[in-house]
Amino acid sequence: MKRLIAWALLLILLLVAAGGVWAYMNLGRPYKAYQSTEQFVEIPVGRGPASIGKTLADAGVVSSSEAFRLAVWLRGSGRRLQAGEYRFDRPMTAADVVDKLAKGEVHVRAVTFREGLTVREMAAVFESSGFGSAADFIAASRNASLINELDPKARDLEGYLFPDTYTLPRSATAVQLIERMVNRFQKAATPELRQAATARGLSLRELVTLASLVEKETAKPEERAVVSGVYTNRLRIGMGLQCDPTVIYALMLAGRYDGNIRKGDLQIDSPYNTYRYAGLPPGPIAAPGEASLHAAANPADVPYLYFVSRNDGSHVFSTTLDEHNRNVNEFQRRRSRP
Repeated sequence: MKRLIAWALLLILLLVAAGGVWAYMNLGRPYKAYQSTEQFVEIPVGRGPASIGKTLADAGVVSSSEAFRLAVWLRGSGRRLQAGEYRFDRPMTAADVVDKLAKGEVHVRAVTFREGLTVREMAAVFESSGFGSAADFIAASRNASLINELDPKARDLEGYLFPDTYTLPRSATAVQLIERMVNRFQKAATPELRQAATARGLSLRELVTLASLVEKETAKPEERAVVSGVYTNRLRIGMGLQCDPTVIYALMLAGRYDGNIRKGDLQIDSPYNTYRYAGLPPGPIAAPGEASLHAAANPADVPYLYFVSRNDGSHVFSTTLDEHNRNVNEFQRRRSRP
């Protein structure tokens, strides 16, 4: 009997030792069986630990489904595993993999759209960032229904794709990104902002249009409200806005813009040409940021009707045409001479 008990104890010790070796080999030792430098694994919604473990084992991320399930049990993470696409680029223990999924560390990439871009320029950024084609982005931007509740006159989403940095999974589509950008704009266009525009007799579309002109004219924070004040003064007295960026936009729509504005371009017959047509253009010419939106809704109370670039990113403002002509002569004509 004693010998039998001894053999039984020895067998138990051997089993425990074997279990320890198996646990170390499968749980405690970092594992990597995929040959590439990185491996992407998509975990669909609704999958349980067994199915997830098999997917990870097939991808060479864990040694076996059983090892993954044991790590899940030891971690108590069965109900916290999150769906999404995950990126693996180094050997990891099964416990590390479980923790990664439990924390939801899905793989995302960032794409940044700066203020003042047109839809076509944003489309180029989208394509160059590797998310999809520019054509897909442009097609998605034509879904005006996303903004029709705020702007029933919108025929596309020019001006309503909010400039910001967006983090996206690799599988994100242009349609999904466009929806996020419009949602971001809707958050920026707060009720208070819309009320301030209404108090000035501006619809949301007119507000965004004015903000897009401000955005294109100056990048100086301290100048935005002043530029807005100049345009507001011109609109009040029926004076043409004579905004060069609107001419550029008209030329772009016509496929005629080559990076320069010539004197003849100021006569292009387009409703966006504010040299020929008084008032605001029919819609935004770019995507304004939050600061320009607020400047359009709250223009500075200034007497100015004119401004000209100093060629250093800033502008000089004037009230009379004579004063403006002197500024043009000083900051533009003289500097253009060889």
